[in-house]
Amino acid sequence: MKFNLISNKIAEIDVDTVILSCFLSDDSTNGLVHDTDVELNGSISEILSRGDHKGKLREVTEIYTSGQIPAHRIILVGLGPENDFNENCIRHAAAAAAIRARQLGASKIASIIHGVEQSKLSAKDAVRAATEGTMLALYVFDKYKSENKLGSIESVSFIEPEDIQSEDLLRGIEQGNIISNAVQLARDLVNEPPNVCTPAFLAERASQIDDDANTDVSILTEPEIEDLNMGAFLSVGRGSTRKPRFIVIEYNKKLLDKVQPLVLVGKAITFDTGGYSLKSASGMSTMKADMAGGAAVIGALQAAGQLKVPYPVIGLIPATENMVSGTASHPSDVVSASNGKTIEIVNTDAEGRLILADALVYAAKYNPKHVIDLATLTGSAIIALGEGSAAALFANETSLAEQLLTASESSGERIWRMPLYSEYTDWMRASNVADLRNSTEKRDSGIGTSAAFLQEFTEGYSWAHIDIAPMAFLSGTSVIKRLGPAGATGFGVRLLSHLMIEYAN
Repeated sequence: MKFNLISNKIAEIDVDTVILSCFLSDDSTNGLVHDTDVELNGSISEILSRGDHKGKLREVTEIYTSGQIPAHRIILVGLGPENDFNENCIRHAAAAAAIRARQLGASKIASIIHGVEQSKLSAKDAVRAATEGTMLALYVFDKYKSENKLGSIESVSFIEPEDIQSEDLLRGIEQGNIISNAVQLARDLVNEPPNVCTPAFLAERASQIDDDANTDVSILTEPEIEDLNMGAFLSVGRGSTRKPRFIVIEYNKKLLDKVQPLVLVGKAITFDTGGYSLKSASGMSTMKADMAGGAAVIGALQAAGQLKVPYPVIGLIPATENMVSGTASHPSDVVSASNGKTIEIVNTDAEGRLILADALVYAAKYNPKHVIDLATLTGSAIIALGEGSAAALFANETSLAEQLLTASESSGERIWRMPLYSEYTDWMRASNVADLRNSTEKRDSGIGTSAAFLQEFTEGYSWAHIDIAPMAFLSGTSVIKRLGPAGATGFGVRLLSHLMIEYAN
């Protein structure tokens, strides 16, 4: 799908579909919508005045042009209340219109830049959001389907408003493309079946982003991981015949001597049975998605290179399976992390924090300005916030939390800050045989205690933990409107990309 700018009047554009938009309860037309309404002899204003289209966010109505303009149809999409309008409203409006256009067999589309004539949003941010919404909504994972493949839209042309610099618009389209492609990469990785997306496969796919001249990818195998004394990480994969990989992606490595990097850490359990603390059959059904944090970090590092982020960004992805066999870890085992802390494995299904522990220790070698880890870490995060509502944010520094919350607003990927009470740490230190235990007996304390456990491995740097379990893999029945089909969301890529765009380290 190609995106471009055009300056033609709508009545002159040779496309099959034109996308227009209006706010909730807006029964009048203005700007390009008004111009099109005139060409259609008032068809749009009549629909609005009759209340046949109310302007609710994502509401779509088709208007057929009967040859009055070259386009066969108009898709009118709602933007919701004008007072609530933001970049995410644009994403969702663009998404709803694009999905309807594909359902109707559209091939070439022209679209206004939603709300740009009436809002305070910059044109660059608005067109970036429209590009993201369109691309993410039209994403499909049909690699293994031989039939029933959806048609595709060839091109989307944004209509250039008067008095707006085309350079800004082109930059917004470019950024939207880069971010959306990175999200789609993460979605593809998560949607792959676990017999395909093994630790070795994930490492190979990560290696492909080093086509960027400023990006280096190193893959550490089991002997090298052992040399780093990553006993917590290695304990998780003992039950699998597929060997672990530690993926290191370094963007702008040449600047490390001059600038402190942003380090991103992603949990990548490519399949999680729970180990001897075995999950139920239903609980295991989506566990191919337990590497969504690692996939998001790979996507974010691809975006960093293409966005030309002006400072170093490091990605660390510990990748392994959590399986059951004669060599798997037992409940009550004690292992040592690479910082020397010993851990009692109370629950083998609390494995994500073990692999992250060694990765967080490794992060310190870069003298980072900030470290952010992403992980599908706890079911209790879903209980606390609800599927599809928000990810849980923990941070040991307010300024980093505020930067992430700001990026959350612009990216549309919601996060909610949670507390790091000292009692959570006390619970995790309450082992009779080791420095820490990896789980408490009570599931209802899991969201805070898991973050407290990770904090034990973050000495000396600014750190944030984002539990993406509520957001990484959404069901088809979720009441939250998704930007794309059910399944993998690629959550975290947009958040991190907007963070990198908005903060020059």
